[in-house]
Amino acid sequence: MEIQYSVLKLFNKLDYLLKETILGLQRGGWMNWAAVSTVTVLLFLFGMSLQTSWQLEKLLNQFGNQLEISVYLHPGDQAETISPLVAKIPEVADVKTITKEQAWTKLVQEMGISDLEGATKQLGENPLVDEIKVKAQNSSVVPTLATQIAKLSGVDTVQYVDEAVRRIGQLHQGLNWISLTITIILTITAIAVTTTTIRLIVIARRREIEIMQLMGATSAWVHLPFILQGIVFGLLGGAIAWSFINLIQQFLSKLLTNQPEFIQFLAHGIQLSTSQTLLLPLILLSFGGAVGFIGSLFAVQRFAK
Repeated sequence: MEIQYSVLKLFNKLDYLLKETILGLQRGGWMNWAAVSTVTVLLFLFGMSLQTSWQLEKLLNQFGNQLEISVYLHPGDQAETISPLVAKIPEVADVKTITKEQAWTKLVQEMGISDLEGATKQLGENPLVDEIKVKAQNSSVVPTLATQIAKLSGVDTVQYVDEAVRRIGQLHQGLNWISLTITIILTITAIAVTTTTIRLIVIARRREIEIMQLMGATSAWVHLPFILQGIVFGLLGGAIAWSFINLIQQFLSKLLTNQPEFIQFLAHGIQLSTSQTLLLPLILLSFGGAVGFIGSLFAVQRFAK
């Protein structure tokens, strides 16, 4: 019997909180949409910047894994002799050897010459050297790895594309700082708008609150519906922001379908993983709920004072 009474009491409290929260939202009027839209803009920009940051980071890792260091040997040195030494370096992910015969055959074919032996006889001998293609584990170790390989005996020249990776890294870092600055400014704005909205709702219901306090209602019980309203603002803003981001993502995916293979390759390479796809809406909803909670908390604390 006592358990049934406790459960009934709990349901009555939940029913009261739900009704008071809905009533407060109805009293807010257009100010509700001002708060929700502000939070939506904040979370939309935050979500887009976070998604772009993830994509750039994945692109950096992709370039780091696929970025090949071309190692050209001295004439007379063979790749089979030096490649085991290169493979022992901890930062090396993969090693592929290309003999000068293989390279010459490929070059002649690319030039459209069908007579391989005739082309070789005209030059007297194969002018190329053995080459080793080295894949680094990530982009950050490429310069160091290239320096280590260049010191090996028999290595003539080491070449790698560093500028593109460095530019993307700078873009990634710059975007993170810009996103952080914009997020802080918009977060303060969203909290301020939410605080103002809740305060107006509280002022509109001041008589009811005073009557509840005279009847013995605690401050926490009186303020809780307003805090829930702020959380609702944040959750709605997060849901709307995620919907916009999802629509943009689908539009871009369709737009890139008929693009050249290289563009499709990049688009496929920067697709979010399953965990990131699931994590993004959770982050937006959590962030929005936190902003709404803080804003409403400031409002009721100021009213209490």
